[in-house]
Amino acid sequence: MLRHVEGPDQELLSRLADDPQPQTREGFVAMLNAALPKKRAIAQALVCDPEGRVLLCELTYKREWDLPGGVVDPGESPADAVVRELREELGVDARVRGLRTVNWLPPWSAWDDAVLFVFDVEPWDPETPLVLQPTEIAGVHWCERDLVRERATAATIELLDSLDDDPADSYREAGHVFRGNA
Repeated sequence: MLRHVEGPDQELLSRLADDPQPQTREGFVAMLNAALPKKRAIAQALVCDPEGRVLLCELTYKREWDLPGGVVDPGESPADAVVRELREELGVDARVRGLRTVNWLPPWSAWDDAVLFVFDVEPWDPETPLVLQPTEIAGVHWCERDLVRERATAATIELLDSLDDDPADSYREAGHVFRGNA
C-alpha cells in the first residue's frame, strides 16, 4: 500500500502483488481504467411480425412490459448481448439485421443512467416454441400500438413513437431526437 502524501496530484491506492507498477505505462492505464466512470449498456431487440405488431416481454420484476433484451456484460458487444439475451430468455437463435437507434436513458428510480442499443432483429418462425426464462420472463406478447401504449414502459412507448415519427434518426436522449448540431 502506498502512503498518502499531502499535496497536488497525490493518490492513495492499494494494489495486489501481481498488479503492474504504478510508474509503468501498464500501471497508469490500469489506474486510469479503474478510475474512469462506468456506464451501463443495455441491448434490446425490436422484433416485428408481418402484421407490424411488436414483441414485448412481460417481466417478472416490473409491472410494465418491455422489449426483449438486457444488460451488456463486460467485454461483450451490444449486438452479441441482444443475441445472447434472446437465447437465454426466450430460447431463440436470433439474427441481428442492424442497429435501429441508440437511446440515452437518464437516471430513473434507483438506476443510474444507461446507453440503450436497439437492434432490428429478424423475426423467427412463429411456429418456433419459445422457452421462457422463468426468473425473468412471465410471458411474451405480439402487441399492436394500442396494447403497447397500455402495457409498455414509458421509455419504450416514447422510443417506439419516435421511431415511427422518424425511423432514420440514429441517436436519441430519452425520446429527444438530435439532428445535426442541435
